[in-house]
Amino acid sequence: MAAQKPLKVVVTTRLFTPEVGAAAFRLKALVDGLAALGAEVQVITTTPPKGSGLFKPAYTLSRWPVLRDAGGNVRGYIQYLSFDIPAFFRLLAAKADVVVSEPPPTTGVVVALSSMLLRRPFVYYAADVWTEALSAMEVPSIVKKVMGAVEGFVLRRAAAVIAVSEPVAEQVAKFRVPLDRIQVVGNGVDTSVFTPLGLAASAEHPYFVYTGTMSEWQGAEIFIRALPMVREKFPEVEIRFFGQGTDETHLQDTADVLVSGSVHFGGVVPPAEAAEWIRAAAGALVSIKPEQGYDFAKPTKIYAAAGCGTPVIFAGRGDGAAIVAEGGLGVAASYDARSVAEAMIAVLTDATVDGSQTRESRIRWVAANASLAASGRVAAAAVLNVGKVE
Repeated sequence: MAAQKPLKVVVTTRLFTPEVGAAAFRLKALVDGLAALGAEVQVITTTPPKGSGLFKPAYTLSRWPVLRDAGGNVRGYIQYLSFDIPAFFRLLAAKADVVVSEPPPTTGVVVALSSMLLRRPFVYYAADVWTEALSAMEVPSIVKKVMGAVEGFVLRRAAAVIAVSEPVAEQVAKFRVPLDRIQVVGNGVDTSVFTPLGLAASAEHPYFVYTGTMSEWQGAEIFIRALPMVREKFPEVEIRFFGQGTDETHLQDTADVLVSGSVHFGGVVPPAEAAEWIRAAAGALVSIKPEQGYDFAKPTKIYAAAGCGTPVIFAGRGDGAAIVAEGGLGVAASYDARSVAEAMIAVLTDATVDGSQTRESRIRWVAANASLAASGRVAAAAVLNVGKVE
């Protein structure tokens, strides 16, 4: 009996290793899982920014130049289309049993249309729901309606939708996607990087750290507004931001007015360097601005901090707050400067917060509940099931 040929999977994403970002990490975990299960994988992606480092995996990487904004990001509709339009033709030339699409929905449309033409299935990897994210931004209502229609078209056309959490799955189902097509695979971080073992950063003063994307719907400004109250009791404490995003300039301006010289912006750094800063921090800052349609989000920066053993200060409510409180990962505070300041002071006073949360317990929780490699394997199995059925 002849051996079965390996399934050919094409993953289409604007971000991939060695770029730094949750999407790039998540997709690499998926591809690693696919390769481990014997699939023949090709990744259709972009040429990374200069200085990103080398990455030469065993699978095929098909890169193409793309427009980036001033910060080097592929963010904004013109930038998206500079990837999506060439990707359409690249997909037409690619041989595949199943294709995987990563957001934004514009990329999903390209994957859906090319899949319709070639009569092959595709899987949509829903890390979030873009229509919900738009509700947190000041954009015209017509843009929200159009994006909602586009996202709905993509989700309903997909042979399967992979959701990173139950709340995301619930949002996907609102687009009239049959429940048997939605699979929750979980999310997490690379526990070989975000670990208590390794170098720790050296800083002159105690500090809190914020890593990753800085967007309007995250509302990280609340930590800067809380800092003057924290400094009344701990005069030398600072905040260090690492990452980038559409709200970064606003955060810098706010810091200059309220606590000049006490908030530092270090830009995008490799995961290993981010882990060094997290290990040495008094606490890690995470926020979701309430009533912006994003209370269901579970930011991976929660897992990164806890994986290093560092307590989390979460500002907001919803699923992120629940994870921090129920997992014993730190303090979940209301989204107001006074409550956030009290949480920061509590952590500075006692890193175990209430005596029951320890560094070791946080590390154990992440190992058991937020391994990116584990979720990547589950996602890979879901993708291959679609290919086998077809």
